[in-house]
Amino acid sequence: MTDPTDFSTRMNRRTQIMLTLSAAAFLAVLVPFMRLSTGLPTLPGDPVVKGPGRGRLISGDGQVLASGPARARTYPQGQLAAQVIGFTGDAGGLEGLERALNGPLGTGQDQVLTLDTRMQAATERALATAGQRANAQYGAAVVLERRSGAVLAMANWPHFDPNVWRTASPAVWRNRAGVDEFEPGSVIKALTVAALMNEGRTDRARTYPAPMRRRYAGTVINDVVPHPEVLSTWQILRYSSNVGMTELVDGVPADVLDAYFRAYGFGEGIALRLPNADGVLPPVTDWTRLRQATMAFGQGMSVSAVQLAAAFNVLANDGEYVSPSLLRGAPPSRRQVLRPDTAREMQDMLHGVVDEGIQRNAELPGYHTAGKTGTAQVALGGRYSTSVYTSTFAGFFPAAAPQYTVVVMVRGAKEQYQGSQLAAPIFREITADVASFQAWAPEQRPAATPTRRPALLTHHETPSRR
Repeated sequence: MTDPTDFSTRMNRRTQIMLTLSAAAFLAVLVPFMRLSTGLPTLPGDPVVKGPGRGRLISGDGQVLASGPARARTYPQGQLAAQVIGFTGDAGGLEGLERALNGPLGTGQDQVLTLDTRMQAATERALATAGQRANAQYGAAVVLERRSGAVLAMANWPHFDPNVWRTASPAVWRNRAGVDEFEPGSVIKALTVAALMNEGRTDRARTYPAPMRRRYAGTVINDVVPHPEVLSTWQILRYSSNVGMTELVDGVPADVLDAYFRAYGFGEGIALRLPNADGVLPPVTDWTRLRQATMAFGQGMSVSAVQLAAAFNVLANDGEYVSPSLLRGAPPSRRQVLRPDTAREMQDMLHGVVDEGIQRNAELPGYHTAGKTGTAQVALGGRYSTSVYTSTFAGFFPAAAPQYTVVVMVRGAKEQYQGSQLAAPIFREITADVASFQAWAPEQRPAATPTRRPALLTHHETPSRR
């Protein structure tokens, strides 16, 4: 007869052996799985852990931007939006949306973006052509749909191909449109004027003394573009007068401008699902009379291209701020910053700034736009450089009924670095392509003046304000 004690002992030993084997088998699968889920590299000999497959990235117009498993991810559009899309390694997403959306993508969920591949390609092409011609260091551009805040294009130059990302420098992987901060320069003048008009502290026709040089708060403020010695508020924008801006903001309480700048979105990041910069907006307690004046014309603060696009979109969108979004269906945050009548007055004034100042550079004949240029010295080693500049343009179109807001930034151009020479023509090329996509017919009426807004005639559809 079998001894019950011996039987029990044998069964306990067998159970322990089975538990040990089961634990070893479980750990053999768990370890590589944990490497994948935590981003640690897999090792030779690890078993393949099968899952639901990685989700695709799809553009707003239905084009596949990324597909396949992380280890063999493919990017059918090549370099298009490469810095935004990013790329994967064995463990999952490493850069861009591939990394930011690694969770849902890793569980097999497709992600539909707001990007329009035609607008993205047109924006990248215009940026690259001009950047190469001007021998610039790099550039970025953003196109927003006015009403929704949808990011239709987020372009960076130089480019790289995410299919062979290891061949590119990490500096080129950088999504400069979101993470690079720069002093915006004179484009900020439009936002400052809008705030002061909204507060009833000026109007478009009020005039101010504006010599080419003015001693102010212990320093000398200079203008570049020759102009009359007395300027209206609109002419201060037209001639981009720094001296005129000191007249406009002199005596304005600092907390007034600070509140508007923050309402425009400066000094804080955007919930974009991609890393992006907060920018620098000094605390109002640190503002001096001089600092307030220089920030009013775009020095002493920093922004990202997408921040600046969202801020300028306030003017295009009848005074309402709409947070930019990259994922289709993501609800934007909204807030009213300016009265609609103030924003529409600014639309008209900026239409005149283009038509009477830089029309050839910023718009094609018959396709009217509105906007403002900027040229800012880059601070290097604690001092403003005399050879490195950031060229910017912020604007919207069509001027009569804005549908799209565009910001262009190019840094370090060695030729034609002024915003009107470099950034404005990039804006013009982008708007020309979009007008072609939309089949908009050219405006048949005379160009606008600062006191009259034309209607834009269209072929298939008429852009309307919603």
